[in-house]
Amino acid sequence: MADDKKPPADDRKPDDKPVPPAGPPGRRLFVGVRVSVQTANALASTTESLARRMRDAGIDVKWVAPVNYHATLKFLGWTREDAIGAVRDALVGAVTGVAPIKFRTARLGAFPSLEKASVLWAGVEAGALDALASRVEQAMTGIGYSPETRAFHGHVTLGRLRETRPVKEVVLPLSEQMFSDTRIDGVSLFESETKSSSSVYKEIHRISFKTAESALERQTGAVELVDETDDGWPRGHSH
Repeated sequence: MADDKKPPADDRKPDDKPVPPAGPPGRRLFVGVRVSVQTANALASTTESLARRMRDAGIDVKWVAPVNYHATLKFLGWTREDAIGAVRDALVGAVTGVAPIKFRTARLGAFPSLEKASVLWAGVEAGALDALASRVEQAMTGIGYSPETRAFHGHVTLGRLRETRPVKEVVLPLSEQMFSDTRIDGVSLFESETKSSSSVYKEIHRISFKTAESALERQTGAVELVDETDDGWPRGHSH
């Protein structure tokens, strides 16, 4: 069921364009999982229909390329290059011993609501992915990242509106669709690179759900952060 009341404003947008701080080199990072090829194909097919409806309604949307469809578990933001090892090690600890997970992508919605939309998404059914996101959240806050103040709302971002618009009448006829399942046996640490026409998500590390035979000891410093959220708004901003 599409949530047209006002779902938690939990859009994770790793393709915003923050100004990196002066100082040591760094990258803009997030932890996530890609959806299956079957899911991506099903989403792309529905998005084509949704795009036609949006055009007919005069609503301008920047669509995400199917190759970039993913669910974000934790947005990290700008991170020093020399802190990436600490991030990887913390993720190894977070997912060690986790069993493979299967989740379903289903239904369409918008952030912050269908009446005042800025982001279009396909939902990810609650379950094992929520527990995984919680483990990742704890691991990242443990090494210095700011805790997420909003409840995890698993989703796959499909497009972003150029300006906030009501989309309820456009989305509802397509909103109850069930897409496909995705099975994952690991998480990925991605870098978000903004190109001239779109954003590219580059996988830096992939961490499998398996028991580590040995832990790599590292001497790590504090993680340097930019005070921003996953949607580019200042922390503490009420959606």
